[in-house]
Amino acid sequence: MNIALMAHDEKKELMVQFCIAYCGILSKHNLCATGTTGKLVSEATGLKIQQFLSGSQGGDQQIGARIACNEIDLLLMFRDPLNPKPHEPKENNLLRLCDVHNIPVAILQRQRRLYTALKEAILTGVIL
Repeated sequence: MNIALMAHDEKKELMVQFCIAYCGILSKHNLCATGTTGKLVSEATGLKIQQFLSGSQGGDQQIGARIACNEIDLLLMFRDPLNPKPHEPKENNLLRLCDVHNIPVAILQRQRRLYTALKEAILTGVIL
């Protein structure tokens, strides 16, 4: 499974902790991420991650291009809803692309429920 990782600055540490917790599972899949998120996760976990540009420099669009070409199976996006970002319209386009191409998106809202659902989806190979 090809999994893309994205996290706002305020959620990067949470993404790192998530990937540490599920390192064994994630290591069985192909991972890519926006620049800083990929660097932080890779350094903390040792996971091999294809790193694109940072989100604000076009990394989200690079992931979007892979979604449009059906090269991504799952997008994990940890967003900070309290602090709007200047590139938020691009993120909305990314979510629309996922809808158009039937790519499941897991957006951090309720951490425990997300972890449980993702673990089940990744373990079984079935996307919810």
